[in-house]
Amino acid sequence: MPKLKLRTTLLIGALSPFLLLSAHSDSLPSDGASNTPLVAEVTEEIDISRLSEAFGHLLGRNLEAPGFSFDLEAIIRGMRAAKAGEPSPMTEEEYVNSIDSLQERAFASLAAENLRQAEAFLTKNLSMPGIVSVEEGQLQYRIESKGDGALVQSGGSPLIHYTGRYMDGSVFSTSRDGDPIALPLDQTIPGFSRGIVGMQQGEKRTLFVHPNLGYGVCGQLPPNSLLVFEVEVIEAQKGQES
Repeated sequence: MPKLKLRTTLLIGALSPFLLLSAHSDSLPSDGASNTPLVAEVTEEIDISRLSEAFGHLLGRNLEAPGFSFDLEAIIRGMRAAKAGEPSPMTEEEYVNSIDSLQERAFASLAAENLRQAEAFLTKNLSMPGIVSVEEGQLQYRIESKGDGALVQSGGSPLIHYTGRYMDGSVFSTSRDGDPIALPLDQTIPGFSRGIVGMQQGEKRTLFVHPNLGYGVCGQLPPNSLLVFEVEVIEAQKGQES
């Protein structure tokens, strides 16, 4: 999972009202010749205090950061200093490097904790009824309902429905909101492809995939996430022979 570009998020979030104002000003005719009003006439007094508070609220919503918290009082001091024309306590390069360093630490810490939880889960899960170990400590499955058709072959493209969940049960991906998909097994993660080989047409199976056979610290999911897939084989298709 790539690190969040926090500095970009903060910058865009903070500048968005000014970008909006700039966009409006850029659209105004330079010679004042147009008689068509671009903005409806304001008939009510604007409460600058409420508007300022709303702007502060907007900034606050963009201060969420993985693994660390900003000092709100220091942020306010910095805003006052900037408005007064005082120099920043850091150069832009120092700011960017500091943000990157904090994000890297937070990412590494989250990856280590997720890996610990994944391995503890698989160790405990092995003792649960119906659990079959495909690769020790790496890949497990449980048959939810049996099928009676052809078998899914290695390298094939079975037609399936699936739902992918995190360890806490929250869904990160599913085909259930549409048609089943034909999935080339040589184009998916090892834990998924190895876990459904041998499934019969009509079978439903739950896979438990260690990060090593999943996305590890790459991709768009939280680093070292244990993945749980609920899979139903609609149609088993044999892989082409080389």
